[in-house]
Amino acid sequence: MTDKTLVLSTTESRDQARRIAEALVDRKLAACVNIIPKITSIFRWKGKVHEAEEWLLLIKTTSDAFERLRATLKELHSYELPECIAVAIDDGSEEYLKWISDSMK
Repeated sequence: MTDKTLVLSTTESRDQARRIAEALVDRKLAACVNIIPKITSIFRWKGKVHEAEEWLLLIKTTSDAFERLRATLKELHSYELPECIAVAIDDGSEEYLKWISDSMK
């Protein structure tokens, strides 16, 4: 088990994805954010099924930074209820995991 976390979120546009990614890295709340373009999401919202084109963010961070990251995501996001799912990183290459920590200092 490590103290590293992968956070998943989606945005409505490429520009919003870039703004959020850059802010998280600039504020040292994430070591890296991958932006995966143009995914299709099908979801239920307020009793109706919707389909939307979205951009997926894969955010590499630490468990210590997660609460601040979540607050920042909510602050910067246009969605009423932005996706923010944290997945614990159980293992990985020592060098990469150290890089995550070092990048956030």
